[in-house]
Amino acid sequence: MPGTAPWWRSAVIYQVYIRSFADGNGDGVGDIAGVRSRLPYLKSLGVDAVWINPWYKSPQADHGYDVADYRAIDPLFGTLEEAEQLIEEAHRLGIRVIPDMVPNHTSDQHAWFQAALAAGPGSPERDRYVFRPGRGPDGAEPPNDWVSSFGGPAWTRLPDGDWYLHLFAPQQPDLNWRHPEVRAEFESILRFWFARGVDGFRIDVAHGLIKHPELPDLPPPPAGTGRRSEHLDHPHWDRDEVHDIYRGWRKVADEFPGDRCFVAEAWADTPERLAAYVRPDGLHTAFNFDFLMAGWDPKDLRTVIDDSLAMLGAVGAPATWVLSNHDVMRHASRYGRRAARRWVANERYAPQGPLDLELGTRRARAAALLMLALPGGAYIYQGEELGLPEVEDLPDSALQDPVWERSGHTDRGRDGCRVPLPWSGQGAPYGFSPEGSPAAPWLPQPADWAPLTAEAQTGDDTSMLELYRTALRRRREHPALGDGSLTWLDTPADVLAFRRDPGFLCVVNLSAEPYELPAHSAVLLTGGPVEHGRLAPDQAAWLAE
Repeated sequence: MPGTAPWWRSAVIYQVYIRSFADGNGDGVGDIAGVRSRLPYLKSLGVDAVWINPWYKSPQADHGYDVADYRAIDPLFGTLEEAEQLIEEAHRLGIRVIPDMVPNHTSDQHAWFQAALAAGPGSPERDRYVFRPGRGPDGAEPPNDWVSSFGGPAWTRLPDGDWYLHLFAPQQPDLNWRHPEVRAEFESILRFWFARGVDGFRIDVAHGLIKHPELPDLPPPPAGTGRRSEHLDHPHWDRDEVHDIYRGWRKVADEFPGDRCFVAEAWADTPERLAAYVRPDGLHTAFNFDFLMAGWDPKDLRTVIDDSLAMLGAVGAPATWVLSNHDVMRHASRYGRRAARRWVANERYAPQGPLDLELGTRRARAAALLMLALPGGAYIYQGEELGLPEVEDLPDSALQDPVWERSGHTDRGRDGCRVPLPWSGQGAPYGFSPEGSPAAPWLPQPADWAPLTAEAQTGDDTSMLELYRTALRRRREHPALGDGSLTWLDTPADVLAFRRDPGFLCVVNLSAEPYELPAHSAVLLTGGPVEHGRLAPDQAAWLAE
């Protein structure tokens, strides 16, 4: 229809962490066949698109974020033909498909890096990556003091004396994005997948591609914690030159019909810095990590919402809202700590205090209604619609995240939010793998997850799954929801309430006492019971005026 806004401005996108979504062949690892078998579930949930974590050929040193071939599917997950069939089947159901793109680094098994190793110091092949001689006597010290996001130094020395940069694991060498061959190759990769029907890409580490040409040592950390007042000139994060890359990518996307889009995983110091990624000639959307990091605190949440809408609106981009993903503790567990503190960027979110999962689940229900009522788009991480908590008691022997080894067994990593989904049944594998499969799920599932399966929750109006299904259906039906704006209502400081025209109110009670709802004609949806017109603590309601 002429004048209709692009779909991505208000889309609800479901994140499929493919290893843990559904196992189609019984080897204990999720795969494309498993995703295809669960497309009807995603249709019934009511999402607009799926973002699929990396499915490319990979040695799996970082579970697919170490890509050896961007034009091939890893046999662990299936084949290129199966990927094409998945795209077709999803489209028939009205679901768009957004794969991950990993441009900051490749696998050390990628043909380019293997050629660089064979060619030796000073060769053109090494110019595609970041190779440098070392410092100190005999070049025995790393070129600078940069550290890996997974722990330890960000440099590894080769037997020939050269050092190479890896901001993540040593098996993930960083590309040199100042090299024209690197830029041309990735634009070709984008065209390869766009031609196969994908609707866009989520860009991993979108803020990390460009490094300071002189590779200086890290600057001293800013004083204090929390949001910085101005951008820090960091030598390898969020450098201004990165936007030139994405202007080129936008041109590639615009070559193809159907509103193809990008979403950036971009960590930025301020909303203004984040907005730079989604200017009209750049990327389309960016994850709103400030919302994810906010504590269960009305002032914090309102500030994040206001800042996000103002800064992104100033460049004509929609806001996006996200509560969990494959890199952070699940929000039902984050909110289940009484303090539910704000998470500081670049700090691993570890458990703080005893877990009250009943409290966390109640807050998670309210947070879902808040997120889905806000202007713009939203992301759902697989399993949050089931109310899954973080699995905090995985045995040490089961941990597979490279963070666990790189940190010297001091950081348990991200495996707790990646445990395979429970679909049905009374015990593991809970329908994750076909009945009778010989292999156990790649991470062990808790023994008490039977009430959380999709099968157990379906048809139970009090369940988290039915709350999400109803919220997504009413979001599609109500003309006020999706992209647009909001108007805050006057409320006590510990209550959030806003109006969206026409005729919609959202109220979230973050106080310790019941709150009397504003005047309304009908209750559209609540996270819990409303008694005598009063909303209980840690509950949210959608109202019709």
